[in-house]
Amino acid sequence: MSESSLVLRAARPDDRAAIISLLAASLGRDDDERYPALYAWKHEENPFGVSPAWVAEDNGTLCAIRVFMRWEFRARGEVRRAVRAVDTATHPDYQGQGLFTRLTRHGLAEVAADGVDFVFNTPNDQSRPGYLKMQWQTVGRLPVAIRPRSAGSLVRLARARVPAERWSIPTTAGERAAEAFAETSSIDALLGRLAPTDRLTTLRSAAFFRWRYGTELLQYRVITAPKGIEHGFVVFRLRRRGGAVEAAIGDVVVAGDDHRLARSMLATVRRTSRADYAIALGRRPSGFVPFPRQGPILTWRHAAATATDVPSLADLECTLGDIELF
Repeated sequence: MSESSLVLRAARPDDRAAIISLLAASLGRDDDERYPALYAWKHEENPFGVSPAWVAEDNGTLCAIRVFMRWEFRARGEVRRAVRAVDTATHPDYQGQGLFTRLTRHGLAEVAADGVDFVFNTPNDQSRPGYLKMQWQTVGRLPVAIRPRSAGSLVRLARARVPAERWSIPTTAGERAAEAFAETSSIDALLGRLAPTDRLTTLRSAAFFRWRYGTELLQYRVITAPKGIEHGFVVFRLRRRGGAVEAAIGDVVVAGDDHRLARSMLATVRRTSRADYAIALGRRPSGFVPFPRQGPILTWRHAAATATDVPSLADLECTLGDIELF
């Protein structure tokens, strides 16, 4: 590769197949027929907008890709536009030449010009140093809590010293998320009754819940309040972690912070799914206990380098549905 032949540019529609191929190969998913549909769900169907993406091209060959997924937050009645730094890949023949950094900086400049406020992500230990060199800052480790179903379940969890599997385990507990969120007026009614918060939280809507959890690729299920979904719901999916089965709680939404209703619906998740334990991120549900040092580390960067203030964990209200990676 020569500097004269390298071009950094915004991705075009006709790059789609090459982008998906490069990303899938870098993630070890090039033999998984579900990956193109997963890409479309993440980056093309998102109600916050189509993901901006940039490529590095060398003499017509796509050699690297950087994608930011759009997200929106609300705090004190103000909407803040954000992007999540998610997919990136460099062809093996072009690795070690700084393309990840160059594409990321190029993308930052463009989303800042587009009015995006900040970028967030949860990079692993290997990739975090690269982000910190580009002025990302560490917010902290997001708190995780669990609720085992039994003593035997706790033993299986203790022995499961591996990451949870990506794809869900089928279950008939609850109802399909696509069906639960089909009637949008009930969801809007519930959201209108939520207790106000000054913390930074995802801008939720019926469209958001229908997109975020309605995909059949991840098989989310919903437990609704006995009086109807307009009073509250819990979203979850089952996934395997070693010899244990966990119920990953994506969101718990109840009107007026009704802790008793939330506790009852979470109990229904555990009872009907027969999962070994339930796991939640962020605000700890009643009856759950902390699961130390298991949460992802959240990092943050303002899109414009002139702004340097970073929120604390106390300023945020994140759920597993906000942070979960695919």
